[in-house]
Amino acid sequence: MSSVTIITLLIQTLYFYSNAASSPAAAAISVGSRSLLRSIDGDQSEKPDYAVELNATNFDSVLSETPATYAVVEFFAHWCPACRNYKPQYEKVAKIFNGADAVHPGIVLMTRVDCAIKINTNLCDKFSVGHYPTLLWGPPSKFVRGSFDPNKGKSEILSIDDGRTADRLLNWINKQMSRSYHFDDRKYENDQLQKNASDIGQIARAIYDIEEATSTAFDIILEHKMIKPETRASLVNFFKLLVVHHPSRRCRKGTAEILVDFDDISVNKKEIESGGGKGEVELRHFDICGKDVPRGYWIFCRGSNNETRGFSCGLWVLLHSLSVRVDDGESQVAFTSICDFVHNFFVCEECRQHFYSMCSSVSSPFKKAREFVLWLWSAHNKVNERLMKDEASLETGDPEFPKTIWPPRQLCPSCYQSNSGEDSSNSQIDWDHDEVYKFLMEYYGKTLVTLYKEKELLVERRAGGLANDLIASASVNAVVVPVGAALAIAVASCAFGALACYWRQQQKSRKPRRSWN
Repeated sequence: MSSVTIITLLIQTLYFYSNAASSPAAAAISVGSRSLLRSIDGDQSEKPDYAVELNATNFDSVLSETPATYAVVEFFAHWCPACRNYKPQYEKVAKIFNGADAVHPGIVLMTRVDCAIKINTNLCDKFSVGHYPTLLWGPPSKFVRGSFDPNKGKSEILSIDDGRTADRLLNWINKQMSRSYHFDDRKYENDQLQKNASDIGQIARAIYDIEEATSTAFDIILEHKMIKPETRASLVNFFKLLVVHHPSRRCRKGTAEILVDFDDISVNKKEIESGGGKGEVELRHFDICGKDVPRGYWIFCRGSNNETRGFSCGLWVLLHSLSVRVDDGESQVAFTSICDFVHNFFVCEECRQHFYSMCSSVSSPFKKAREFVLWLWSAHNKVNERLMKDEASLETGDPEFPKTIWPPRQLCPSCYQSNSGEDSSNSQIDWDHDEVYKFLMEYYGKTLVTLYKEKELLVERRAGGLANDLIASASVNAVVVPVGAALAIAVASCAFGALACYWRQQQKSRKPRRSWN
């Protein structure tokens, strides 16, 4: 088989899988799946549920993907009068923690399993459900492929024996977490914010904010009709960067699907130029990070009020996480892609101009990834230094998270060579750039994805193969991701690998040339 034939087959395979992903059969797989943290529609006449309903098909996947530190699982039966009477009590607590309007999101996932449904019989037996309702508490990962036996010794899964009313249940949760959540808490107020700058492990939870920022940025682009002939190439280049280096697997898959169909859905340039935006309307059918993102809340980037941090913080973390993943040969391309993306698609005019002026000041191309990583870090500190002055004079900063030169000494003492502290200006600090680079690679690379990779492994172990993985991913919206592009990429990798092996075999089979001797 010639190399030309192999490449032709590769192109045909890519076309087949990209079409298969958008077919009615593929779309039907995801229909009817539940949202992990569903959005609440205020126009519904029926009172919405805040607790997430689970069953045997999505139990493990939902609990393995949640950002929450703890989970409560209520095992009930729909025919049980006591369960029906208890539901409003349970929902009152669930409203605090679940959904986009939750006061304390991403902390406790409140779920329910109907044991009266036959498909859940084995699941309920695994957790020793002997009466309704039964409430269990524990880290989400302990529920995944787990079980509970009240007669055995110590377990990280606990039975909630004092949760018959909403007040009792919330008090029980408060005791377990040493917190003081209340039903009258208001969003962004009285929140137990994580403010310990010396806790490097906090960044592991930022993967959810990166997904949120990616999806929010995509939504802004569509809402403002920013895809135009002159900006289209820069968006494609940025998407290519996301497909390869985005730290979230489902964002990589979602972006890949958009790229596969991008030419077809934005081919009508006259419509785009005239403001018709046909391509943008078509793009709205794509969920760049899955159907449950954006969720409407932040975890690592959560401010002490609704106006601070959030999207801007998440976008910075995304850019840093991309910078530490590129290779030396990609550094200049990544730099150009990020600069062009901010210049064309960031709607804060002053921020956009300031960032692009820093991009324009770079006189020579980056040859090493290290140079690009340190440039972005330095640029971020310049932005922080400028905003520190503005926020101090206008009193618009977040009092709990004031802008600072980064990283602080508590987080990376070895990054500072002299006794100058982080209160000094960026130019006055004697940085050890080798230590800064090591810190950035660890912080935005390995540490950032630690929690996420552990959750991915749980999902992959459960999958047991490609077909099962697709079914498990489709069983709940929280992990529903476009698979056509991912399959295409996988097939492409295999095909190119086969082509490479074929070429190497041909080289080996050739007769060696005679030496001059």
